[in-house]
Amino acid sequence: MPTDILTTAQAAKLLGISVRTAQLLIEGGSLTSWKTPGGHRRVYRADVEALVAGPDLAPAASSALVVVVASPGRLSRYEEALRGVGECLADGHDDVHAAAIAIGARLPAVVVVDLEDGDPGRTALLRSLAANPALAGIRLLAVGGPGLASLRQLPEAVRDLLRDQAPSAGTGDPAPLWPLAANENQRLAALDRSGLVQSPPEEAFDRLTWLAGRCLDAPVALLTLLTPTRQVFKSRQGLDMAETPRSWAFCNRTILQKGVLAVENLALDPEFKANPAVAGGPAFRFYAGAPVVDADGFALGSLCVIDHVPRTLDEEQRRCLLSLAALASAEVQRRDTGRRLRRALEALNRRPVQAAGR
Repeated sequence: MPTDILTTAQAAKLLGISVRTAQLLIEGGSLTSWKTPGGHRRVYRADVEALVAGPDLAPAASSALVVVVASPGRLSRYEEALRGVGECLADGHDDVHAAAIAIGARLPAVVVVDLEDGDPGRTALLRSLAANPALAGIRLLAVGGPGLASLRQLPEAVRDLLRDQAPSAGTGDPAPLWPLAANENQRLAALDRSGLVQSPPEEAFDRLTWLAGRCLDAPVALLTLLTPTRQVFKSRQGLDMAETPRSWAFCNRTILQKGVLAVENLALDPEFKANPAVAGGPAFRFYAGAPVVDADGFALGSLCVIDHVPRTLDEEQRRCLLSLAALASAEVQRRDTGRRLRRALEALNRRPVQAAGR
């Protein structure tokens, strides 16, 4: 008889996923676990088998998308309010029908509906979403109604809804050495699902880092991926290292915002001046990066340029870097769409066999 209690590694093998993803399922609350006296995690086989039979192996909240529904005159205010919430990707709509289609197609983590002007169409949309059992996993926020009294409360309310169910697992330490997103466990699970860390160098990403270096006249250009403990370079120009400890990553800050993060002189910046890549070794002095985002809105890493001398970016250079990061995000999302399609086809192919066995 198979044992009723499994290690994390045994659970991962049964689920057909990596050990790291199994750890994230445990930390995210999708798998109930406990610790042995020696500090090792254990799970019940029955819980693992129930998860196998379920529709998804992702942690409970597997999206960072936030759909906003507001009037044309107020939509920009919502977008500005969410600009500082690096944990999400906002998708704004001023048309109720277009918003409903986007919600059904993309299944966002949160839907924000503006009710301050009393628009009956948005009120009806909110009621319809709340009554639809197929959308029960989506969190709903009404601004100006019984939910939030004002727009000022929105950023923190959205961040709280996206927050991991368990403490973030950036280092295993109670106080990580770098800033973490509120949904870091979910972000790490998304990175693991992407398969980008384990895959070999790819020409599509190498073209983008080459362009970034040329367009911004920078000696170093990188496409980074941030794992729990490492900064992995999916593509690199002008740098021999394939990875660094995550504590070295300037991109820890980049993925917590939506635009270009530029540090004109790293040696003078209080946060980065003691970084080993600044204080010694490569002696970097300038950094600029923009997040690379997957189809669910998670920032997996960044596209960035680095220089050995202090400098500034003009508006055209910022726009160029943002555009190249958007192209890198589109390439990541294209691969993710293909992966989901293959998964759906595999599920369809299995159904007749399962039905015949009943």
